[in-house]
Amino acid sequence: MSGFLAVLVVVLIFVVIFQIAKASEYVSILKGEKKSREQSNRINGFLMVVFLVLGLIGVWWCHDLFEGRMLGKSASKQGEGIDDLIRVTFIITIIVFVITQILLFWFAFKYQEKDGRKAFYFPHNNKLELIWTVIPAIVLTVLVAFGIRHWLRITSEAPKDAMIVEVTGSQFEWIVRYPGKDGQLGRKNFKLIDKAMNPVGQDWADSLNTDDAIAGELHVVVNKNVKLIIGSRDVVHDVGLSHFRLKMDAVPGIPTTLWFTPTITTAEMKKQSGNPDFVYELSCDQMCGSGHYSMRAVIVVETQAEYDAWLAQQPTQFAQAHPAPAAKPVAPVAPAVDSTKTVALAH
Repeated sequence: MSGFLAVLVVVLIFVVIFQIAKASEYVSILKGEKKSREQSNRINGFLMVVFLVLGLIGVWWCHDLFEGRMLGKSASKQGEGIDDLIRVTFIITIIVFVITQILLFWFAFKYQEKDGRKAFYFPHNNKLELIWTVIPAIVLTVLVAFGIRHWLRITSEAPKDAMIVEVTGSQFEWIVRYPGKDGQLGRKNFKLIDKAMNPVGQDWADSLNTDDAIAGELHVVVNKNVKLIIGSRDVVHDVGLSHFRLKMDAVPGIPTTLWFTPTITTAEMKKQSGNPDFVYELSCDQMCGSGHYSMRAVIVVETQAEYDAWLAQQPTQFAQAHPAPAAKPVAPVAPAVDSTKTVALAH
């Protein structure tokens, strides 16, 4: 019923607009087409100026209202540089936006049709075309160069002291694998994948796999470099780390990597945001199927001591895939008989 009413309202709006247009035609015929057009131009020109002023006020109000309220400050060192790049890009584009919009709407008002005025037309102007082609090209090239610099930084080889964590996408969940005390992840083989006992296909013949743990959360240590080894078990996913200003595709059969340094713990961010329920989120930023909207995991940024305590409580995947055999019941032993007492009783 509500859908029918919505369609009916839309139809009525079109009917009203059509009737207003027809009425305007009749008025222009009665008044004279030229006089009616001049009056319409004056009204439209005035409305252009009003729209310009109200529009610029609205843009500033929205910026002032939402600045810093979406994701807050970056929670990684690398993200701070990306925030600076976004800020510079925004400043450049807002300057161009304001200048072009003022010229657009002011020209519509100033150069409206008047008696004795002819429109100036020129088919070609080398100087003008050079200005509006070369200057934007130079600015965009500089911005792209800085963007590539940040990209190469987070995708370069991670520092040697970086902790290693593997993140694997699977419709519609994230599987996170952590190395044990050896700090190294064991070998994998996709042919060995078993959803219940071996979700990422660990090769149990590799001794490095015996202490690896798997969890549904991403735990990282504050102010410590972390390298993510990213993959997918089925389709293309995307590791989205919005609070850290990072993202990377998870492609089946092609491992990708990135590294970053978290700077704000989850507990500190709860205080800064004023939200006691705040959590960092690992989201999928690539449409991966019908359950894409639910593909998320919690990221926990904590101290080294908290991380070590948490990891110590995680069972290894090897132990879960190779449970110890149950101990066989031991038969009860009959009490020993003292032979000397038996002989004494017989006498």
